[in-house]
Amino acid sequence: MTTGASIPSSSARPRRSRLLRFLPLGIAAWLVLEIWLLTVVAGAASGFAVFVLLVAGLLLGSVVIKRAGRRAFRALSETLQQQQNGALPEGRTNSEGNGLMMLGGLLLMLPGLISDALGLLLLVPPVQKALSRYVERTFERKVREAAGTFGDAFQQARIHRPDGKVVQGEVIRDDDAPRGRREDTGSRPPLTG
Repeated sequence: MTTGASIPSSSARPRRSRLLRFLPLGIAAWLVLEIWLLTVVAGAASGFAVFVLLVAGLLLGSVVIKRAGRRAFRALSETLQQQQNGALPEGRTNSEGNGLMMLGGLLLMLPGLISDALGLLLLVPPVQKALSRYVERTFERKVREAAGTFGDAFQQARIHRPDGKVVQGEVIRDDDAPRGRREDTGSRPPLTG
């Protein structure tokens, strides 16, 4: 029985996205740039100044992550208390931006001056709001795109037989087959589960 669909061979690898293709190169370039910048600062000031900068970034990053974690836990506790009392939380809570704040703290904790600058930039409230709106819009768009794909997959996966049993598979109608490839539509044995 011909299904009309070609079966992909196991040797054919899917193409990697452009981001995944250049990500290792970008990380390597970023590490080289961080090391070069630290040596430039050490040459201009001293090795002790670089050490103080790295320790200060580590301490500031840990304080930021701890503060954001406490805010997130407090917001979660308040939401759970409101739900237990029967009241639904209205609008957004004060937990907005905790993820970006934690990311900023993590970037501060990483050794390097560029990561410290990016971490400090993520701690600025207008930058947090703009970046969170952008990420939210992008996420919602990707979910809408994926919903169509998932809907098609669920449609194909839920095919009902007349006796009520669900048969997993795909319906291929003779109307969809090319003219030269139509199959004999004689009697076929019923599918058994």
